[in-house]
Amino acid sequence: MKLKYLLRHYPLTLLCLAAVWYLSLFIVMPETPMDDVPFIDKWTHLVMYGGTCTVMWVEYLRCHDTLHPRKLFLYAWLGPILMSGLIELLQKYCTTTRAGEWLDFAANSTGVTLAVGIGLLVRRLFFRRK
Repeated sequence: MKLKYLLRHYPLTLLCLAAVWYLSLFIVMPETPMDDVPFIDKWTHLVMYGGTCTVMWVEYLRCHDTLHPRKLFLYAWLGPILMSGLIELLQKYCTTTRAGEWLDFAANSTGVTLAVGIGLLVRRLFFRRK
């Protein structure tokens, strides 16, 4: 895909993806009062990836009249999951301040998968085509 096309049709998705990469590799999260909440880190991963992929779905639906299942499978489900795995590996082997974790990967994948359901629901409720 051309960069100009992506910038015009998926600006919020690209912004969210850039934020995910930045937060995952370059920022050490400060301590907060929420640190006492069980699995708060995993909930954060789920919301971060679920939110990013929901934005991706909404921008896709805004730009397309019909669903293309293969493209959606590759770009809105498999792609973010593979990206998540890559980020976890980079955290483990290429940073000294982060640790790649399987449970983070599972939370990310769950968020992406939930976004598929949300995207289909959004399509049904708001993007009915003739």
